[in-house]
Amino acid sequence: MINKFIRIDFPENFLMPWLGKTSKMLRMFLKINFQEHGFDLTHEQFILIAHLYHRDGINQKDLAFITERNKGSLARLVNTTEKKNLVVRVPSLEDKRVNIIYLTKQGRCVFEKLKPVLDDCEAQVKKGLTQKEVKAMISILEKIQNNISD
Repeated sequence: MINKFIRIDFPENFLMPWLGKTSKMLRMFLKINFQEHGFDLTHEQFILIAHLYHRDGINQKDLAFITERNKGSLARLVNTTEKKNLVVRVPSLEDKRVNIIYLTKQGRCVFEKLKPVLDDCEAQVKKGLTQKEVKAMISILEKIQNNISD
């Protein structure tokens, strides 16, 4: 019988599997915490409403760029978030082909109620880390992002 799961043995200091696994774990960690506090929200939907909370009324093309999604993926994300009455699409007055995305009153309320949950999640993620380690981690992740985007 062939084992269905193939384990890839990466060298001990190979960084990418650690980054990938940590990213997946963080997304699941947030989703579980959101659910435990009564919020039916994905990580992606949270990112969308967070951007709109801080800068409301962004056209869909710019929002795709800001959230690092392609236009089709963002359109689907806006659709699902709109069905939850968290955002609304409004055609631009200057160009009817352009949609401006706004946070609804309910979306703003959800984000404000999620802030303490997010603060608790952040504290748990940083547990046991010094401020110096946090700054070093941010610096390292910035370097990795720059290396990838070059």
